[in-house]
Amino acid sequence: MFKKVLIANRGEIASRVIRTCKRMNIETVAVYSEADQYAPYVKEADESYLIGKPRVNESYLNIDKILKAAKDSGAEAIHPGYGLLSENADFARRVKEAGIVFIGPSAEVIAKMGDKIEARNTMKAAGVPIVPGTDKAVASAEEAKEIAREFGYPVMLKAAAGGGGIGMQAVQEEAELEKAFEGNSKRAETFFGDGKMFIEKQIVQPRHIEIQVLADHYGNAVYLFERECSIQRRHQKVVEEAPSPFISEETRANMGESALKAVKELGYTNAGTIEFLVDEEQNYFFLEMNTRLQVEHPVTEEITGVDLVEQQLKVSYGDKLTMNQEDLSIHGHAIEVRVYAEDSNTFLPSPGKLTKLILPEGDGVRHELAVESDSQVTPYYDPMIAKLIVKGDSRSEAIDKLTKALHQYEIEGIKCNLTMLKRIITHEKYHEGDTKTTFIEDYYLPTLTNQ
Repeated sequence: MFKKVLIANRGEIASRVIRTCKRMNIETVAVYSEADQYAPYVKEADESYLIGKPRVNESYLNIDKILKAAKDSGAEAIHPGYGLLSENADFARRVKEAGIVFIGPSAEVIAKMGDKIEARNTMKAAGVPIVPGTDKAVASAEEAKEIAREFGYPVMLKAAAGGGGIGMQAVQEEAELEKAFEGNSKRAETFFGDGKMFIEKQIVQPRHIEIQVLADHYGNAVYLFERECSIQRRHQKVVEEAPSPFISEETRANMGESALKAVKELGYTNAGTIEFLVDEEQNYFFLEMNTRLQVEHPVTEEITGVDLVEQQLKVSYGDKLTMNQEDLSIHGHAIEVRVYAEDSNTFLPSPGKLTKLILPEGDGVRHELAVESDSQVTPYYDPMIAKLIVKGDSRSEAIDKLTKALHQYEIEGIKCNLTMLKRIITHEKYHEGDTKTTFIEDYYLPTLTNQ
């Protein structure tokens, strides 16, 4: 096994990777910006290297500085976490060229799945259901109008190189299309250096359900069931759970087999996630593939007993998977909520000093943290500061545990979304498992106007 691993990330995911590495007797190397010099993960690592100023392009996105830290520390492998450079094909390629192992799939696969149009076409070739849409970039707003008339409204505009909801917009009628096309194309060019757009028919009020996969370098692959990730704001997830309270055993198996078809078509290795939109009749359609660990991976770990970071390390080292599909089963129910340093009413970030942090305790309660009391929450990074995960023998038990835990959670000094989370998980529609992607708009936002 590796003796030393560098984590090319920050915050709670860096701490998460460090924890598994310590258990496996692997030394860890952290990299940090000037803004993160006092962050918990920096102290938790065996070694740490300052790589630049607070802004990500001067630190966490600076490939040269990260590779220098890896070479200076003698790290044999680099774990990219999620976000930042985790799905950057050039980073994966340069890590390999430097003689260091990239803990993830190949640069070629990352590039193929990073282009949403190519990803659609690859899944289509593999026999995975896809949403009706364009198979190539749309050249202009006028061409977009013609295509939208053919599909029928509503449609989804999407950036080919997009992610995190950037460059994506639902369009309800033709009068909105030109402005939406030009605006999202410019935004995608700014964020991703690629303004190409494509169009899909919008699946109205779908559920967002994803399948976790693991694959080694010897042709072995398994799926670790699904995660329900429909409750989102600004196309970013807020509440996730496993298994989904909606899909049937038959649909679960079919989605899992479709995910394995995709893995085989791609020659995929390591941990990855195939995301689907699922309609009311449980028809499912490929949305995208994330070629990395997901933020919500803990709920899968809780119901399967599999440490996904450990599996990533073993696969990257060259080990074979030691599990077959028949070895995997679902035990209990797990729910994760993302704690954001943001205003619950406006969703705007709330940087500042965290003056008080009291965490709930109890059986089945797990935390993934980027902060501690007296931490400075900076404006430079994603506002997610923690994840609260609970597990119960049943969904109702997990909800009860989560409700209790959220009421014990205390944060002072900054605004956070604890109030929002409490309202979501106590809502009758959530208890019923009616968790479509419009949940926030349908059930949470109206409560703000009635305050």
